[in-house]
Amino acid sequence: EVQLVESGGGFVQAGGSLRLSCAASGFTFDDYVIGWFRQAPGKEREGVSCSVRVGFSYYGDSVKGRFTISRDTAKNTVYLQLNSLKPEDTAVYYCAAEPRPNPAVLLRLWRLPERFRYWGQGTQVTVSS
Repeated sequence: EVQLVESGGGFVQAGGSLRLSCAASGFTFDDYVIGWFRQAPGKEREGVSCSVRVGFSYYGDSVKGRFTISRDTAKNTVYLQLNSLKPEDTAVYYCAAEPRPNPAVLLRLWRLPERFRYWGQGTQVTVSS
């Protein structure tokens, strides 16, 4: 059974940091891309970052330079380090997994939540001003 379990969310003041974790099980970790998405109240789910493999990842424009994704293959875990947090980063953060498609497809589709078949339950991040 595929499982993705997020942790690490919380309440932080603007400018602060958090580290989110996504622990994966039930599939061959190295064969999958792991994406982080977020959804704020009343908004659509947004692609934040995607770990394709160790050392290869994508970032959304709104988080580039502030968030860092990393992948620990020994622990089957993907981390999302959130720095310089802003109130507009407040959302439920989800990780999702999908078998790795070819690079040309991934470049166009990594931001699209409907392209990921497995999802975690989400973790709340709240940033106060």
